[in-house]
Amino acid sequence: MKRTLTGGTEWARHWHFAALPGLDLLRARYVRHAFPRHAHDGFTFGAITSGIEEIGLRGGTARVGSGGVIMINPEVAHTARAGTPDGWAYATLYPAPHVVREVAAELGTIRGTPGFAETTADDARAAHLIHAVHRAAEEGNALAADSLLRIVLAHLLRLHGGPLPARTPRTAGARNALLARAALEERIADPPSLAALAAELDTSPFALLRAFRDAYGMPPHTWLTNARVRRARRLLEAGCAPAEAAVAVGFTDQPHLNRHFTRIVGVPPGAYRRERTAVRPLASAPTPPESR
Repeated sequence: MKRTLTGGTEWARHWHFAALPGLDLLRARYVRHAFPRHAHDGFTFGAITSGIEEIGLRGGTARVGSGGVIMINPEVAHTARAGTPDGWAYATLYPAPHVVREVAAELGTIRGTPGFAETTADDARAAHLIHAVHRAAEEGNALAADSLLRIVLAHLLRLHGGPLPARTPRTAGARNALLARAALEERIADPPSLAALAAELDTSPFALLRAFRDAYGMPPHTWLTNARVRRARRLLEAGCAPAEAAVAVGFTDQPHLNRHFTRIVGVPPGAYRRERTAVRPLASAPTPPESR
């Protein structure tokens, strides 16, 4: 995806290298694009190439510049936008939780579920390795890409990793938030109103709203949009057309899906689908301009 805007050109490639199951890759430059509050079901490791990215978290805003590394745990709600008029460019790895757990288990230094307490770090070696994974994948070098991925995950876990605190719903509010999330997942295409959902759970709409935000970092309607985009991604990966995916997950039409999908994922659904359904020779993957 490439478009020219005032202040520069935005481009992005969000793709999957078939030889690395459990990993998505994004290399992009954004100027005006801003990611709304969302969360990923896997980890996020980004290396800033140029400019500044601002990440909005529950505890405040983190600013990351060139050479910096971003580390976000699964299901952590956050926003992202440019921290300078010239935008930012980065390379990002999105490994599934089981990929990180496998590396952590081999290291044997973390007891419990592995994760990261800090969101950002000045770590030139990690940044170099993240870019190296991208280069190897773009060149179709499966051995190098797989090896470098495990090396960078081990490096990040050794220097910045630790056990994540256990999250169990001990309060009535937390249990209601969990039940509300399950109900929204089950009825994703035709969800109830907040009042109806609260009545089902024998609580008040405001109490449910507050409990849900405390548990997941965003209100139910924002979480639902994020969940719809996640499900649409799976449908697109399976070859479903964007218009069909839009209806299946509860969006009113394809433009509605396009708008939310592009804001959250960083590329339009059509481009996302093409990257996952196209058959290419191993060494023919195009290289974005900033990686050349």
